[in-house]
Amino acid sequence: MKPKLNFLATMRYVWRKSNTAHHPEHTIPTVKHGGGSIMVWACFSSAGTGKMVKIDEKMDGAKYRTILEENLMESAKDLRLGRRFVFQQDNDPKHKAKSTMEWFKNKHIQVLEWPSQSPDLNPIENLWKELKTAVHKCSPSNLTELELFCKEEWEKCQSLDVQN
Repeated sequence: MKPKLNFLATMRYVWRKSNTAHHPEHTIPTVKHGGGSIMVWACFSSAGTGKMVKIDEKMDGAKYRTILEENLMESAKDLRLGRRFVFQQDNDPKHKAKSTMEWFKNKHIQVLEWPSQSPDLNPIENLWKELKTAVHKCSPSNLTELELFCKEEWEKCQSLDVQN
């Protein structure tokens, strides 16, 4: 899964002396066009959250398979899923590409069939919403903070959150 996580400028207050409103120490640069965003991939199970990784370049099928290769099995191991778990993903073309499906087959990973045009059924969407809300409360002021807060808040998700 790969939501785009944005940060927005939030109103901040400062105490200052009269006639110093525009001094650099009392100003915050404006944020244009939503302030920036990052794209992440993450996974979860009923046992909790797995790894979250930032996607730095354009996501294509090869990049998606690299992310799976580097993160899925390690997450499954950390979550104590064993070797026989079922993986769920949406019907994004890079997810359903022949080479991606062959990757799953070669790794002996069963992929759950998923109805098309059904993002509302995807259980990770609830976690993305909670994550975005939690990160917004942290008020990241730059992309580095945004990534840090995303990872921190993702790790805070408890198994109760992911079971609902």
